Amino acid sequence: MSTAIVWFRRDLRLRDNPALQAAIEAGHQIVPLYIHAPAEEGAWAPGAASNTWLQRSLQGLDAQLRGLGSALVLRAGDSMAQLQAVIAESGAEAVYWNRKYEPATQPRDAAIKRGLREQGLLAESHNGYLLFEPWELATQQGGPYKVFTPFWRNALTRWHLPALRDVPSALPSPTVASLPLEALQLQPALDWDSGFWAHWQPGEAGALEALEVFCDGALNGYREQRDLPDRTGTSLLSPHLHFGEIAPWRIAHVLEGLRSAGRDADIDGYLRQLGWREFSWHLLHHFPQTSDHNLNPRFEHFAWAQPQAALLQAWQQGRTGIPIIDAGMRELWATGYMHNRVRMLVGSFLCKHLRMHWLHGARWFWDTLVDADLANNSMGWQWIAGTGADAAPYFRVFNPVTQAQKFDPQARYISRWVPELAALPLKARFAPWQWPQLLAAHAPGYPSQPLVDLGEGREAALAAYHRCR
Repeated sequence: MSTAIVWFRRDLRLRDNPALQAAIEAGHQIVPLYIHAPAEEGAWAPGAASNTWLQRSLQGLDAQLRGLGSALVLRAGDSMAQLQAVIAESGAEAVYWNRKYEPATQPRDAAIKRGLREQGLLAESHNGYLLFEPWELATQQGGPYKVFTPFWRNALTRWHLPALRDVPSALPSPTVASLPLEALQLQPALDWDSGFWAHWQPGEAGALEALEVFCDGALNGYREQRDLPDRTGTSLLSPHLHFGEIAPWRIAHVLEGLRSAGRDADIDGYLRQLGWREFSWHLLHHFPQTSDHNLNPRFEHFAWAQPQAALLQAWQQGRTGIPIIDAGMRELWATGYMHNRVRMLVGSFLCKHLRMHWLHGARWFWDTLVDADLANNSMGWQWIAGTGADAAPYFRVFNPVTQAQKFDPQARYISRWVPELAALPLKARFAPWQWPQLLAAHAPGYPSQPLVDLGEGREAALAAYHRCR
């Protein structure tokens, strides 16, 4: 029997895995391989939170494979060199993988495919990550989309979900040497992630359970409750999607099977969020500079404030003096996650009230989010800053106090993550500096004033914007 390597990357699952399925259908004996090569990710090597999730996801995949009579082979270093080594050790005649779409990895993968084929090996890549390849959808003029609504309208006209595939019944493989997982050094030196795992179960089993919980719970009323951070109103599937522990089309299949007159709006609302994920990869593919540079060239001349280390650190640590901002930043540190509505608020505060370049926020999120995804992270921060495609205009400056009153009206989210404010009367929990005596009596350790006066910060941001125009 011939042997093939299935090179796992951002597709850490056995169900609905096109590369794995193609290798099985071709009749190969499979060597499941993961190569840890962060240096090949360019300027955006995975951050600490991503790595600690990855460690547990790889453990889960290896356990699944062992249950089928196989095991995950781990290697580290130059991807082509490691592939060549495993080819030599196993006698593999073919290599299969699912595509990645980052600007740094696309040319690497193309070079590897050419090199393998020149050696006479079969090298195949597949789409195991997206509903649509980033180059599949185009405007009527043949160019890329910069606005989401026409992009998604076109996508829906071409809506066709791949068939679902179950886990193989058995997957015996030849014995190939593997590094121990600890050799990949994925666990951060600062052991801050211990609180994550009360909230998350990395791996394919965790992804399937999260989907089931979502369908039984938060899907009902999703469109109305997804903006409320004081409750579980979202799917919490984003890290599982990021690591490829579940295929987006499996989620769509399950949701389509739940359609009824009373649920269509919620299902369409969630599928639209999957659409934003697709749109972000479409943008990054066509505008690869947007992970580091403004898509809108006008903002190359914008007067961003000189970053002050003390202000940036106060924002990172949830010590801004604005409760909804601090709650979000503390949730991020404690869980590796932040509610999407609050992501917009903390981003707006950094980019507009503090007028710091969005890259400062993007870098912090990259290191601390378990769902840190280059396309979504870049698009999200550029959307917040007003510098990207289909972005909120820069002059739209969120007021974090009124936003908290609207989306966290009982201050439950604030009280959970900024517990020192829980003893304050409800009205004081949104802007405690307006009640200095209560703040001093009940939360003397909390900042007595916000980092910046909200009105003054807003006016300075708008003035900088008008000068830029």
